[in-house]
Amino acid sequence: MRARLRWLHLILGGALLMPYWLVGTVVVGPLVGAESIFSNSVALQFGAYGIALPIAAATALFPLARPLSVAAAKALCGVPAERFAEGPARSRAARLRTSGWFTLHVGIGALISGATLALPPFAVTLILLPLSGGLRDLIRVPDSLDHAWALALCPFAGIAMLTALAACAAAAGALLARQAPVLLGPTPADRLEAAERRATELAERNRLARELHDSVGHALSAVTLQAGAARKVLDSDPEFVREALAAIEETTRRTVGELDSVLGLLRQDEDGAARLTGPTLDTLDGLIDRSGVPVSLTADGDLAAVPALVSREAYRIVQEGLSNALRHAGAFPVSLWIALRGEELEITMENPLPDRAPVIRPGGGRGVRGIAERAALLGGHAQAGPQDAVWRLSARLPLAGRR
Repeated sequence: MRARLRWLHLILGGALLMPYWLVGTVVVGPLVGAESIFSNSVALQFGAYGIALPIAAATALFPLARPLSVAAAKALCGVPAERFAEGPARSRAARLRTSGWFTLHVGIGALISGATLALPPFAVTLILLPLSGGLRDLIRVPDSLDHAWALALCPFAGIAMLTALAACAAAAGALLARQAPVLLGPTPADRLEAAERRATELAERNRLARELHDSVGHALSAVTLQAGAARKVLDSDPEFVREALAAIEETTRRTVGELDSVLGLLRQDEDGAARLTGPTLDTLDGLIDRSGVPVSLTADGDLAAVPALVSREAYRIVQEGLSNALRHAGAFPVSLWIALRGEELEITMENPLPDRAPVIRPGGGRGVRGIAERAALLGGHAQAGPQDAVWRLSARLPLAGRR
């Protein structure tokens, strides 16, 4: 089965060379005195073949030649798909490799195709020649072959021709299969591009994980605290319980909306870029109101003028800081300062440490690490840790955030 598919691949190569060969006959025909492009002149046939190959090589330099060649080779050469490069050939080296492959494919394919068209009828005629006198009269067998011993050898000669054709086709197909990964495989530039693409995809996954951690984690911390407080006063203060349940309902409703926004990052716009969605500093008041801890906010500068990307990341940093305060310190008051300083946005958050300070793991938890990653992606920096009986979070974000 593999040999037949490779033979078909060679026939396809011969068919692809035909337009170039016809151009070659127009050029060579007048030079050899051929009366027609379909003349039996050997000089015309091989002269046109010699003209066709350079033209085919030149047309294969276009970037889209590689994906077309790869598609045919994957289907018919019997080479694993992972050994081929993906996409158009962008670099000079990739285009030259593709041109070399295409020239090899159509060049060998044309020879095998021509032999496939010419040899089988002739070989079958030789095999049947001793069996049919009418056939010998029809083709006018030369006197040199009109002997019993010569006619007896004709079937063997015909079988040998067919066997040789099959062997040549198999060898040519195997040659193309060996060269396909070499000429159509990824170049160093292709491997670098693939690595960059994987790095981008990984960065998007990490970004989505941070979004989920920040939005959903904050909501769960707030809901847990509110539910715990309501449970403790369930019998003694029904009004507080109602307010806590209302806050839980509002928090979960908002979180579902934020979750939809986060999942929207997975959707692709028409240009293939992920949409940047999510809350910004304009909605910071709502975050503070439902944070579950008393927050004192001091803002310096026009926060509405902060670029959307930086504003969005700053919101998430504040959200994660409040989640950490709620999770580790409980309902202790939090002081929050947000200020524009030249070309940077500064965020500082402090809350008293509880009597039993949380255990600080080396490198911080996921939330602290996520804050640092967000700041680093914008070209800024962030740090968090205990300082003088308070937990202090600080971040500096360039307004011209890089990403």
